[in-house]
Amino acid sequence: MVHYGHSNQLRQAKAMGDYLIVGVHTDSEIAKHKGPPVFTQQERYKMVRAIKWVDEVVEGAPYVTTLGTLDKYNCDFCVHGDDITLTVDGKDTYEEVKKSGRYRECKRTQGVSTTDLVGRMLLMTKAHHSNIDSSDYQQHTDNFGKGHSPWTGVSQFLQTSQKIIQFASGQEPQPGDTIIYVAGAFDLFHIGHVDFLEAVHKLAEQPYIIVGLHFDQEVNRYKGKNYPIMNVHERTLSVLACRYVSEVVIGAPFAVTKDLLDHFKEPRRKGILRTVDSGNSLTTDAIVQRIIKNRLLFEARNQKKEAKEIAVIQALKRQEEEKTKERAQAVP
Repeated sequence: MVHYGHSNQLRQAKAMGDYLIVGVHTDSEIAKHKGPPVFTQQERYKMVRAIKWVDEVVEGAPYVTTLGTLDKYNCDFCVHGDDITLTVDGKDTYEEVKKSGRYRECKRTQGVSTTDLVGRMLLMTKAHHSNIDSSDYQQHTDNFGKGHSPWTGVSQFLQTSQKIIQFASGQEPQPGDTIIYVAGAFDLFHIGHVDFLEAVHKLAEQPYIIVGLHFDQEVNRYKGKNYPIMNVHERTLSVLACRYVSEVVIGAPFAVTKDLLDHFKEPRRKGILRTVDSGNSLTTDAIVQRIIKNRLLFEARNQKKEAKEIAVIQALKRQEEEKTKERAQAVP
C-alpha cells in the first residue's frame, strides 16, 4: 500500500538532501519477498509521484539496494525507516550500502502500517476509531503482531499540531489564484483520489485546491458499514501529502454553505459547481474487496513477515549479549 506513513518517511528523506528519487518495486518482487501487494505497481508508481516531496520515481527498482543502484541514479546515499526490511531468505536488503556508509535512517511513523490497515479492512471494525476494547480487534492484534515485533504490529496513531505543520504547505492563496473547493471522505487515500485531484488541478492555470474532510461520524452516516477505515486525523495527513492540495478543512460540513464559501472569499454566484470525472473507477470499497478476497494470503504474509523480524531481533540480542560478555571478560 501507499499511506501517510510512507509520505512522512519521504518528507524526512527529502529534508536530508536536495533531490529525492524513490524506487518502487514491481508486483512480482513484492510478492516474492513480502506477499501480495494491495495496490498494483502502476497504481503505486502514480501514487508515489503524487507525493509532494518526490522529485523522481524509478519504476521496477530492485528489492535489494546495492551500491550499483545508487551509482546508476547518481545518488549520494539512500534512506529507509528505522525498521528492517528483509529478503525472502531473511537478509537485510540494505546490508551493502550500510557497510559503505551510504545509508541514512528516518523515524517510522507510529500508529500506521500496511499490516494494521489491512487488518482494519479485514475486520471492518469500529474499534480502530477508539480505545474501546473488542474481542474481534484483540484477535486482530494477536494475528497481526501486537506485542511481538516492534516493526509489524498495531499501535495507536496520535495526531499532533507539529505533524500537521510538517505536512501542510503553509501557503496562502496568491493574487491570480483560482480557489477550488472539493469535499468528501478521502478514506484510504488511493489512486482514484489522486486522479480526481489531478483533474481538478488542471481546471485552472494557478489552482489553489482546498479539500474539505468530513468527520468520522459524518462519513459513517452516509457510507454505512464501519467506514471510515482511517480516522479524520489520518485522512488529513494523507490528503496534505498530495502535491495537488494546498489546504485542508478538518471536519468540513457535508453541505457546502454560503458561510463556507465566504470563509474562502469565494464569489457567491450561481453556477460555480463543476462535476469532474477522474477517469478512474477505483473506490475504497473496491480496495476492501481486494483485501477480503485475498484474506488468507495477507494473513500469511503478515505472520511470515513478523517471524523473520523476530528472528533478526533475537540474533541482534544474542550479538549484544556476546559483546557484553566479551567486555566483562576483558576487564582484569
